[in-house]
Amino acid sequence: MTIHRPGLPEDLPPGEELWARWALLAAVEATTEEEERTSGYRTGCWIDGDGLHWDDAGCTWWIMSRTAPGRFVLYGEDESSGVKWHSPPVDMLAGGPGWLPHEELNDRLEGYELGCVYWYQDGAWARAPYPDGLTDDGLDCGMSRFVDRDRVLGELTDHIDDTVDGPSADTLLADAEAHRLQPPHLLRRLRGTTPDHRPRDLPAVARALGLAGLTGRPHT
Repeated sequence: MTIHRPGLPEDLPPGEELWARWALLAAVEATTEEEERTSGYRTGCWIDGDGLHWDDAGCTWWIMSRTAPGRFVLYGEDESSGVKWHSPPVDMLAGGPGWLPHEELNDRLEGYELGCVYWYQDGAWARAPYPDGLTDDGLDCGMSRFVDRDRVLGELTDHIDDTVDGPSADTLLADAEAHRLQPPHLLRRLRGTTPDHRPRDLPAVARALGLAGLTGRPHT
């Protein structure tokens, strides 16, 4: 899936699918040690009570929160974004619904930490209008990892043990996207170590799956 620069709402997959892809990658990387670390000191991809996070400790950070069934907010910043420094200023919350986490977003805006905001309701993404001439809002560089299903599948495959029988990586991803994943099927197929050679923490993986809500009925 192509993401335009600046991003368009239709560049993003349905909220439930984006949540599932991101959450699945966060789950397979989960460790108890990282769970006990506060968000301000974490990097990588993870899930906690505030939602999904992606932070490379340098160029990009993003959060996706589910505020109610069928409602999501995606916000963050990539260094490629020209929104926060645009003149005249861009109102990133213009047209946003009342259920957005305005206190959090306004705190980020006041600290010049925010590059763009997208929200999802009634089956569609939306964002504030951008001025002509704005070349990028960071969505492409920040979110391609999760928007591109083939890329997600490739990352998931790196965690799968080919010597163990069970559902394919594609099937596991599809089940996660449909919020019907069976945790034992995934846990059994994971390699004993992560791609960066850390020991796999299966209890932490299971907790992350449960927190993400990938194992029950779809959220509508």
